[in-house]
Amino acid sequence: MDRVHFFIGGARSGKSRLAQAAAEALPGTLVYLATAQAFDAEMTDRIAHHIADRGARWRTVECPLDLPAAIEREGGDGSVLLVDCLTLWLTNLMLGDHPIEPAADALVAALASARCPVKLVSNEVGMGIVPENALARRFRDEAGRLNQRVAAAADSVSLVAAGLALRMK
Repeated sequence: MDRVHFFIGGARSGKSRLAQAAAEALPGTLVYLATAQAFDAEMTDRIAHHIADRGARWRTVECPLDLPAAIEREGGDGSVLLVDCLTLWLTNLMLGDHPIEPAADALVAALASARCPVKLVSNEVGMGIVPENALARRFRDEAGRLNQRVAAAADSVSLVAAGLALRMK
């Protein structure tokens, strides 16, 4: 079994659904590590909808900034972790002016030390046009670097498009 499985794809590609199904197929306590923050009513509704869709078997842990610590704390024997999603976590770090590289280092270390299966979800943002503003370009670049680091650390990687997963690693 692959302990760390990374699902990457575009928005609405089906990556979260596939990662959730992969986690639910495993025995153990399901823990959803949520990186989203509700800054408006629409996002509040989205989060509530996702919690309802996951069902009672899931326990949700909010970790918009300290994802590595949440993985270390929750990643013990008998758990199955689903991290959704890394691009929102990166957004939170950037908006708070937190240093990205040490956070990525901590994430990779937490993944290496987790004693349970971990499913991670991230958006592939580098397949479109070059963004017109500096912040969007920086985000694209940081997301690309983060995704590469997580893919290298993962046991398996699936690229998701149109609800279908292509196993890349």
